[in-house]
Amino acid sequence: MSGECTVAAPANIAFIKYWGATDLEQAIPCNASISMTLRECVSRTTVRALGAGVADEVWHATDTGLRAADGAFRDRALAHLARLRAWAGTDRGLAVATRNSFPADAGIASSAAGFAALTVATLGALEIDATPQELSILARRSGSGSASRSVMGGYVRWPDGDDAEAPARQLAPAAHWDLRDVVVLVQTGAKGVSSLDGHRRAASSPHYERRQTLTPGRLATVSDAIAARDLDRLGPVIEEDAIELHLIAMSSNPAIFYWCPATLRVLEAVRQMRRRGIEAWSTMDAGANVHVICSPAAEEAVAAELEELDGVYGIIRDGVGEGPQAIVGSLFDGAAS
Repeated sequence: MSGECTVAAPANIAFIKYWGATDLEQAIPCNASISMTLRECVSRTTVRALGAGVADEVWHATDTGLRAADGAFRDRALAHLARLRAWAGTDRGLAVATRNSFPADAGIASSAAGFAALTVATLGALEIDATPQELSILARRSGSGSASRSVMGGYVRWPDGDDAEAPARQLAPAAHWDLRDVVVLVQTGAKGVSSLDGHRRAASSPHYERRQTLTPGRLATVSDAIAARDLDRLGPVIEEDAIELHLIAMSSNPAIFYWCPATLRVLEAVRQMRRRGIEAWSTMDAGANVHVICSPAAEEAVAAELEELDGVYGIIRDGVGEGPQAIVGSLFDGAAS
């Protein structure tokens, strides 16, 4: 249908984290990051172009129909629509319907998936072509820095080079390395402190500056490990970087405690697996839930063991994906596949 576009855009899991920003509104990072784009944890978004001057609409699509969005999400979505409209040089109103396949605001990069989907679907509805680099910059301007990575598939670095406002760059396509991500859900509700607030507080930690000195070396190691498809080299670095992010959060002023008791049980179980020869490494974004990176051969054992732990609500078996895809159907009609 002309003037309407539905997109499924994935979350991503950062191997080296973006934490702290020089400009939060524009999501200008203090350090580069590298992530793996996922394939199962997605935001599905339909954007419909309306008439000139018509007010924008933002809706959540649910099993029982559309529900008007409110609060911070609505405000951020409306602000991003205004940015995209200005970039596109149009005054057409835009109607948005969106839903996630995974818990929102729980440390699984829902804002990355959501704003990547909103960016790609809006330009599709306006019938405007954009390069991956343009999409990356536009998605980042939503205020979700990790959205700049979710517009690309496979393994992605952002920003590319020394310019903090540069777009992301794909380091390798999804087909390069079939890694799996067993997402262990120990918290399904919204976390108590948003990632944006975490970014604001990051520099108050006494450990923050030390992490900045270590990050370039970690970025190089992760890049080399991806190129060589070397999980033994990748795993220790991503686990170390994740724990350090949470160390910084816990030592920020005021302190942020994202973990819950089940988080620690998962982390210990992953360490015990490695002692038994199962190649699995944990990482976490800003939240209590744990991503366990492993090979396809280890996925079944990892998922089965972690699903049985006390405090685990469920498992999402995910893996490296291709990035945003246009899909059939419309959330305004109750269907998108």
